[in-house]
Amino acid sequence: MKKTSQTFFLLLFIGVILIALFAVTRIIAPAVEPTSTSAPLRKVRLPVGYIPNVQFAPIYVAIEKGYFRDAGLDVAIDYSMENDNTVLTATGDLQFAVVSGEQVLLARAQQMPVVYVMAWYQQYPVGIAAKKSAKINTVEDLRGRKIGLPGLYGASYIGAIALLDSAGLKEADVKLDSIGFTQVESLIADRDEAVVIYVANEPVQLERLGEEITLLRVADAVDLVANGIITNEMTLQKDPELVRSMVTGMIKGIQYTIDHPEEAFEISKKYVENLASADQEMQMQVLLNSIALWRDDRLGYSQPQAWENMQRILLKMGLLKDELDLSKVYDNQFIP
Repeated sequence: MKKTSQTFFLLLFIGVILIALFAVTRIIAPAVEPTSTSAPLRKVRLPVGYIPNVQFAPIYVAIEKGYFRDAGLDVAIDYSMENDNTVLTATGDLQFAVVSGEQVLLARAQQMPVVYVMAWYQQYPVGIAAKKSAKINTVEDLRGRKIGLPGLYGASYIGAIALLDSAGLKEADVKLDSIGFTQVESLIADRDEAVVIYVANEPVQLERLGEEITLLRVADAVDLVANGIITNEMTLQKDPELVRSMVTGMIKGIQYTIDHPEEAFEISKKYVENLASADQEMQMQVLLNSIALWRDDRLGYSQPQAWENMQRILLKMGLLKDELDLSKVYDNQFIP
């Protein structure tokens, strides 16, 4: 009995020691964790070329959901003008910007080393809208009509010419009217028979005003390169992982917005002033219309044929003098 008792107390003593050691380890562990060597986030300024808008929901989502942070980035949105952003990206003052495909080709023609690395919009977002009473049901019906558009520049102008070209019409076959961004008012007041619009936005406004319209979409006639992310050749060559991080975070933001539009809309309220007090139904429809332009089996992928089509239109318009080497204009290597 005495030997058994001694064995019992010896085992009990060892058990107490082990428990104490375990407790000490648990206390020390948290003090050790902060010595992690994780790299600090890299600050990136991302210009988008427009004012805060629900159509930028994927960027807001990527920030709020931590997709950029998980990729090692601290992204700040810059709402500045598109043409300047292309130049600043080319010179290296910016590492990234959101621009439309025609801006990339026009910049490359001026020896600016910008490269398109991620397609955000899979469909060109421009169209021409008219009242049903105008009986403009096809592109051919635009012949001789007065068409309002912001001006003879940018995606609206190029989209309009591409749409006319799809039906064999030239700029001289219509009357283009530079009206600034007053398309809705101009069409309602019959100052123009048709107007060039962004298909996610103005058609919703017109319908909310009770106007029945006919919408001719550029994307239904020709595949062109729309908004996406550009970088410059130096960043692409010296820091490809930075490019990969930006593209990865952005694509995750787009996918989450597609899958959870209601939540993305709520997140956008933090970034878009007055969105919470705006017409919720109309703004939600703008987001849903935008999502329809982003969808694709392979998000971010840039279609080679869209670049061929865009170059052909710019050459026909005289905005490009010579063909470019399109293999240097865009890069799909960072697309999952």
